[in-house]
Amino acid sequence: MWPHSNKPLRLALIGMSGGGKSYWTTRIAAAGYPRVSCDTQIEDRLKSVLSAGGYSGINGVAAWMGWPHLPTYAEREAAYLAEEIAVLEEVLTGLENKPEQDLVLDTTGSVIYAGNRLLHRLRQQMLVVYLAASRDEQQLLIERYLEDPKPVLWRDAFQARAGEHPEETVARCYPTLIGARRRSYEALAHCSISVSDLREPIWPEAADKKRAGAGFLELVRRQIERAGKTRKAEPGA
Repeated sequence: MWPHSNKPLRLALIGMSGGGKSYWTTRIAAAGYPRVSCDTQIEDRLKSVLSAGGYSGINGVAAWMGWPHLPTYAEREAAYLAEEIAVLEEVLTGLENKPEQDLVLDTTGSVIYAGNRLLHRLRQQMLVVYLAASRDEQQLLIERYLEDPKPVLWRDAFQARAGEHPEETVARCYPTLIGARRRSYEALAHCSISVSDLREPIWPEAADKKRAGAGFLELVRRQIERAGKTRKAEPGA
């Protein structure tokens, strides 16, 4: 598997909503690689349900799911996750049937809830990169979620207090959700890249998508090679 030049490039980006997965997979795609957005695929699979309620787009999916304190949320959260699992199953089966196929996968923040069997297949078929937000960047992720809501599976992390507005609960509980997910992201990923590092001035301007995508791939390649050298140097390796 990539990063070796004679292998297909199969890259899956994981991390919290607002961490840059769509931004960077779009730029890698501009460098000449096919891209699949799980959000888009899930939205397509839910289209009939969304249309019936007057919703559309990924923000419409978030509006359809609603706030976690609503009585319909648990059922819709489960329906969303079922469609996400179906999308991953389809993507991975396609890769297993076409060993030469390149692919850049823009996962959702909830990919870690897809079950061990699918996640094991994901690690087998793709190089998984975690876009890790630092603790200092948590407030930015919260603000992005409130300003531009995307579907989020809270998995009981949303614990409202009496008299508290849902937005206040989000601000208080989102760091707990990030912390709970961080360990799962790290366990799933082959390597991690700090979101803050991707904002350094050394990176090409966003308008130059092709160059930015190539730069991102080079950073991942160096991370993987560095990790390989570290493992070889470990006692007993």
